Amino acid sequence: MKTLTNQTLLYDEDCPLCRVYTSGFIKAGMLDENGKKPYCQLSDEEQNFIDVQRASNEIALVDNENKTVIYGIDSLLKVIGFSFPWMETIGNLKPIKFFLKKLYSFISYNRKVIIPSKIKKEIKLQCIPDFNYQYRILYILFATTITTIVLYKFSNSITILPKSTIARELILAFGQIVFQSLFLMKFDKKIILNYIGNLMTVSLMGSLLLLPMLILNLIFNISESLTLGWFGITVLLMFVEHSRRIKLLELPFYLSITWVIYRIIALTIILN
Repeated sequence: MKTLTNQTLLYDEDCPLCRVYTSGFIKAGMLDENGKKPYCQLSDEEQNFIDVQRASNEIALVDNENKTVIYGIDSLLKVIGFSFPWMETIGNLKPIKFFLKKLYSFISYNRKVIIPSKIKKEIKLQCIPDFNYQYRILYILFATTITTIVLYKFSNSITILPKSTIARELILAFGQIVFQSLFLMKFDKKIILNYIGNLMTVSLMGSLLLLPMLILNLIFNISESLTLGWFGITVLLMFVEHSRRIKLLELPFYLSITWVIYRIIALTIILN
């Protein structure tokens, strides 16, 4: 593995994915021991030639010798391409690079709703991405779609429940967004969309927890009591995670209560 020397990736230390792949580059020998640095530890000198605003949105690769910087998917392609030139060549093909840039932006601009972290008010320089309405709405739609499909499949695997439809699950998902938003009317739209992003991440997390049971049901004849028990555990974990995120966002705890109320209302409608 060829090592790219005198190059440093600036990463968001509050982002687990960022920590994993930057450490992975070093462990694999693709970067030297000084190949990564937390964004919040930038020196005043480094801030003179690094676009700190852009670096909070797109991971920056700093050439420590020439004092130059590249950002986002270009920085990742350079690190990977130094060891695997063919991957950089393919990644730089126009249609592929266009897709990679969009995918990178989709993840980067939404990383704080995928994995939230507490704002450290005592730290002046924090790696917080700009708020992007387009990517936030796309993420909410993406999470809603996955959740709808999984819940549709899961509901139809339990015979004691009325047969579900995609339309019903979609209405329930969007209904939850509208219902919860009613209790946030006094807040600005960025806070509301931030919360909805976290809300749908919790729903997405729940749907992913249900997937193993769905897969097992295709192979084995799982009893409905076990399936319902797994569903109950999933809802409990979702409630805990929702409450944790509310605390991180410094939003009222009653949002967790209304979250439960909506689910009770939805279940009552389904059973009737």
